[in-house]
Order: sequence, then C-alpha cells, then structure tokens
Amino acid sequence: MFETKMKRRLYNIDPKELILRDHLAIDRTKLANERNFLAFVRTALAFVAGGFGLIKFVDELAYIVIGWILVGIGAIVLGFGFYRYLKFKKVIDSMQHPEEESTTTSN
Repeated sequence: MFETKMKRRLYNIDPKELILRDHLAIDRTKLANERNFLAFVRTALAFVAGGFGLIKFVDELAYIVIGWILVGIGAIVLGFGFYRYLKFKKVIDSMQHPEEESTTTSN
C-alpha cells in the first residue's frame, strides 16, 4: 500500500505539452520554495540568537535552561526547513523533468 503511494507522481505532466506559462509557473514555484526555506533559516536563527542571548546575559538557571531549549528548537526548525525544502524541490523537479524520475526509480 505504501509503495503505491510513494511511486505515484503528484501530477501527470507531459513535458512536451508544457507551454511558456507552465515553465514560468514552475520557476515561480522553485523561487517560492527557496523563499520559504530562507524563512525557516531566519526563524531558526532568531531562536538560536535568542537562546544564546539568554545564556550569555542572564545568570539565573531557569533562563539558562530556557536559552538552551531555544537553541534546540532553532536546530529543529532548521532541520525541518531543510527537509521540507528538499522534499518539495524533488516534487518540483519531477514536474519539470518527469523522464529523469522514471530512469532513477528503475535502477
């Protein structure tokens, strides 16, 4: 059951039938995916900076623990953003070049 869901493509697109509008839409989607990844990076950086700020400038143990928790959350957000970026990049690339996907899955 899971194999059929994984092998099923999201869209059935014939690359020979793509027109300029479709190519431009795919390019916009690629840029949106990159922009979304950068938003994850910016959010992770804010968590890490806030966490290190608490660790460095506040001497109470509770704030130091909260600071380390924020650093950990920042790392998790960065990892999730990178995973999501790669996942959607693969989907977008398969929309533009579906013949490459069929050759890589057959090996």
